[in-house]
Amino acid sequence: MKLSILFAALLCIGSGWFDHSAFGQAETRLRVERDFDENGFLQPVPVSISGFSGEVDSVLKHDLLFMGIKNVLPTEAKYLISGSNAGRVEGRVIQKSTKEQILAKAYTGSSQRSQAHALTDDIAKALTGLPGIAQTKVTFKVETGTSIGEIYIADYDGYNAQAVTRDGSLISAPCWGGRTTLFYSSYKLGKPAVFSHELTSGARHAVARGPGSSMSPAVSPDGRKVAYICDKGGSPNLYVCDADGNNVQQLSRSRDAESSPCWSPDGRTICFVSRERGPANLYTISATGGTKRRLETVNANNATEPAWSPDGKWIAFTSQRGGFDLFLVRSQGGVAMPLTSGEDPTWAPNSRTIIFCKGPDHGKVLSLLDVPTKQFKDIARILESNSQPSWAP
Repeated sequence: MKLSILFAALLCIGSGWFDHSAFGQAETRLRVERDFDENGFLQPVPVSISGFSGEVDSVLKHDLLFMGIKNVLPTEAKYLISGSNAGRVEGRVIQKSTKEQILAKAYTGSSQRSQAHALTDDIAKALTGLPGIAQTKVTFKVETGTSIGEIYIADYDGYNAQAVTRDGSLISAPCWGGRTTLFYSSYKLGKPAVFSHELTSGARHAVARGPGSSMSPAVSPDGRKVAYICDKGGSPNLYVCDADGNNVQQLSRSRDAESSPCWSPDGRTICFVSRERGPANLYTISATGGTKRRLETVNANNATEPAWSPDGKWIAFTSQRGGFDLFLVRSQGGVAMPLTSGEDPTWAPNSRTIIFCKGPDHGKVLSLLDVPTKQFKDIARILESNSQPSWAP
């Protein structure tokens, strides 16, 4: 399926370079043809990259792979990406068939790696219309091999990893509540409790703490509500409260274990896991309460760990069939499509890329997956085991 889109491309005057913070005044209207597959995902845009060297060259090619752009031979490319990284990163994008210039910028920043990330985000936006992800962050759990875990944050590709907690206790399920706050479950106070954690100040607050164990937090898209699992009634059920812990509401009342809530992008619906009928299945329920509805995942049994794509179209999840495998199903349910071996999926803001984990217990590694092409690449492991990733909005 093809879609031709007219968009305004800001260009530099003549052949000069842009500053990252300034644009030329000439404006040209270009027709960009984009091809989509049968599931509505953009087919990889073929480009040829030249002129860059070392780390910048590898960063560009890695970033673009997970943003729907592939590096090919010049004869196969629709767009030519050229530039240099002698002192600062400079990049230009030319439409090969028309010779028209789509993008031209020079970048400054703390490192050439960060400049390269900024360039790839601009290229992705220009060629795909999707938000760039190269400058985004992820959070995840790191185990030391003794069942003790800490929360880390890092660039989406695993670089610049930093420890958020140093509690030396059991910890799980980190997620984002905006770009500067994390939520997670920790045994720091004895039983599992849900905490909020301000990254700028380090301030922490127990959002859901007893009676019973509180775990698996998921923050609504607007940051105002937290869904979580609590067993204070005797069995794990789904609850919702305000981000500060007030106005607690119990949404489900099952005698069987429930787990892993996630929110729809509009904040109206929660998808979660219930074992009400025996094996684990996905269910949806209104965020304000009501009757839960089973979400069909044909061809994938024991469905757990749902993750709703930011565009609202898909739910990725884990299926256990001897091992752990990732599947994809439309948000209204239906036939599930296999992706790859792994677990704990979470979506990038571009609704195209997933980060997940794979490997044995106490030896897991995070990996990036381009959903439509199923290409993946592992991220360098921090300490013994990395799992339960969450992508910043």
